[in-house]
Amino acid sequence: MGLLLLCNGGFMILSAIVSGLYNDGATLEISFAGITTIFVGILLMYGTKNHKKEIKKREGYMIVSFGWVFMTISGMLPYLFTGSIPSVTNAFFETMSGYTTTGASILNDIEVLPEGILFWRSTTHWIGGMGIIVLAIAILPLLGIGGMQLFAAEAPGPSADKLHPRITDTAKRLWFIYVGYTLAETLLLKLAGMSFFDAINHAMATLSTGGFSTKNASLAYWNDNPLIQYIVIFFMFVAGANFVLSYFAFKGKVQKVINDYEFRFYGLLVFCVSVVAALVIYFKANVPVSEYHPMVLGAAESSLRHALFQVISVITTTGFVTADYTSWTPFLTIVFFGLMFVGGSAGSTAGGVKVVRHLLMIKNGLLEFKRTLHPNAIIPVRYNGKTVSENIIYNILGFFIIYMLLFITGAVVLGALGLDFESAIGGAASSLGNIGPALGSLHPLTNYDSLPMLGKWWCSFLMLLGRLELFTVLILFSPFFWKRT
Repeated sequence: MGLLLLCNGGFMILSAIVSGLYNDGATLEISFAGITTIFVGILLMYGTKNHKKEIKKREGYMIVSFGWVFMTISGMLPYLFTGSIPSVTNAFFETMSGYTTTGASILNDIEVLPEGILFWRSTTHWIGGMGIIVLAIAILPLLGIGGMQLFAAEAPGPSADKLHPRITDTAKRLWFIYVGYTLAETLLLKLAGMSFFDAINHAMATLSTGGFSTKNASLAYWNDNPLIQYIVIFFMFVAGANFVLSYFAFKGKVQKVINDYEFRFYGLLVFCVSVVAALVIYFKANVPVSEYHPMVLGAAESSLRHALFQVISVITTTGFVTADYTSWTPFLTIVFFGLMFVGGSAGSTAGGVKVVRHLLMIKNGLLEFKRTLHPNAIIPVRYNGKTVSENIIYNILGFFIIYMLLFITGAVVLGALGLDFESAIGGAASSLGNIGPALGSLHPLTNYDSLPMLGKWWCSFLMLLGRLELFTVLILFSPFFWKRT
């Protein structure tokens, strides 16, 4: 925990430097937040330096879950100290939304915030995207602590691909790719016409599949610059794919990428839904011509771009906005609501159920027909040419059932707090899937400020559950977790 706070405080100091460079008047307060966080981190590390340095499975789950809460509590300080978000509830919600890369905001006017705070806001995304825990396991061995249990708790999905036998080297390679993509997108966005400040903030939000923007209108601010939106589309797609595949691609093993079932299904899904959405927007959507059909490139291109952007944004749980998809006909509203339950690929920075889980559930479901006809035959589920064990199938089915139960519970609680049906189911699906924009009163052109206080705490809890893939957090509520074995 102390190590996590040290890292967090270091990023706050970096934000304070940005604040100083832009002379936005918030440098002292952000610096004080960083120093306070580092001081508490040092106290925690110093106070536990003589304890047994061993992390087992139980400790791994506790560190990840409580670590995320500790990070959020300390991450509130820059907002509170600068007065950018004076309410503790709102500051906690905004910070949790940042670290969990949800991108839901309570801010009504983002553009009046100091540059240092905007940078810190994007940084919370960037830290949470690849996982502060993955960053920590690259450093933990320096303290004589192994990181395998942390990695398992941070990435509990069905994909167990590792780039290197040593977990620390895996973490370093993942971060190298992550940083490289961020720098590449920053450069391209700058060349396309963004200011350097906007470019680096949007790059951090894109690669983390977060969605915080420096503009009130999000990416719709650049609707007259299609190149910027195409660059963001590309990097959102990359961030929603397994980062292990990026590593293989850079090593020249392109065939491995092409043959990956999940990647092919992910690409096909994006393509098919985008084409359908583009056709509906072009022929049916009741939208102003000037907004969606700029004369520069024509109606067809504009329809395809907005469709592609919003489909990828929702599937990858990024949550950037170029338009209000809930105004594109009821059919598309239902389609986008369905996409909230898809999620990106396993091993990506995206949230949601994950494409590979859907794939394996579909494969297992179809094989049930064969098993019914041939009850004595052993017909295993195969994925990427390998047999998938029954344990993984049971785990995925259990995950999906719990996910849907939590979605229903989440919607019921929001409904009990006064939200209408559309807003309640949209808010629950969006928070649990770490998406951001939802439906009803929480549609893409508004924010979550209208939620009652309890609603904001509830959605914050759903965000944490979704980011850590349910089991990591829920296992802490089980009685047997706390029993000595």
